[in-house]
Amino acid sequence: MHESARSSRATVSQGYDAIAEAYLAWGRRVVGDPRDRFVEDLMARLPDGARVLDLGCGAGVPSTLLLAERFQVIGVDVSERQIALARASVPRAAFVCADLSAVRFEDETFAAVTALYSISHLPRVEHGALFERIASWLAPGGLFLGSLGSRDSPDWTGEWLGVPMFFSSYDAATNRGLVEAAGLVPLHAEVVTMAEPEGEVAFLWLLAQKPAR
Repeated sequence: MHESARSSRATVSQGYDAIAEAYLAWGRRVVGDPRDRFVEDLMARLPDGARVLDLGCGAGVPSTLLLAERFQVIGVDVSERQIALARASVPRAAFVCADLSAVRFEDETFAAVTALYSISHLPRVEHGALFERIASWLAPGGLFLGSLGSRDSPDWTGEWLGVPMFFSSYDAATNRGLVEAAGLVPLHAEVVTMAEPEGEVAFLWLLAQKPAR
């Protein structure tokens, strides 16, 4: 791993270790977060008991908890503190503390993969390769739901919620192109603006499917 990439991983993991509980409280102050709408749409497309991978699960609430009510869920997060909170909040799910760029699973293992507000914590040069791995982990007909960047934002490290944090993203059109290049077919793509405590921010919400054989 390149030294700058290793540094960004440490920034993210140490940052979320420090603000895990504060981040939960901050999230409850966000107005207009559409995640429940998109997660419920994903769930309606899956059979009970399906295997679902949640990349960047955080403390497990609200999304991992909701998914675990019906599915076999594995949550992955780079923060040990977040994983500890997730295990306490969502005992029905399994959790792995790992870097999203390094974690590996067998091909065609999951009916769905979610990545909600997490991929932007990786250097954007790595996003395309992650989409390719996600495609490989999905069974034919499997679904990917991601909230991705909507504007061009090169690698940035600065203070966020009182700790150093790292973000990086492409614009919405580039993100959609990377997902398509990975072999996934977009079913729904929508840029949604919501109000975080610090101001408005927009994400590309993308639901895509791996073609059936």
